[in-house]
Amino acid sequence: VYIKWNEMFFRECYKAYLSGRAEKDPSQGWYQGELGFYKFYVIPLAKKLETCGVFGVSSDEFLNYAEANYREWELKGEEMVARYLENFNRDRESGKIVIS
Repeated sequence: VYIKWNEMFFRECYKAYLSGRAEKDPSQGWYQGELGFYKFYVIPLAKKLETCGVFGVSSDEFLNYAEANYREWELKGEEMVARYLENFNRDRESGKIVIS
């Protein structure tokens, strides 16, 4: 689920860059940015949820999933960004994506 939504957000940002609505190429730094997002936002939030126990026994599951997603992105993230670019360019060439 994370990869699906991450790619859709990447596509949105990359299209904005190509159309001149964003200054930075998101493919440069997307991998590191996601690691930082997990390290400084998602995992600390999951730890707080676990500490306050607001979701009961499910709270530790959120932390476990967040940490697992972080490790998976750490291992496969650079490859995924390359795949995101390939998919975007393929869809652009086929006319599924139009840059205006």
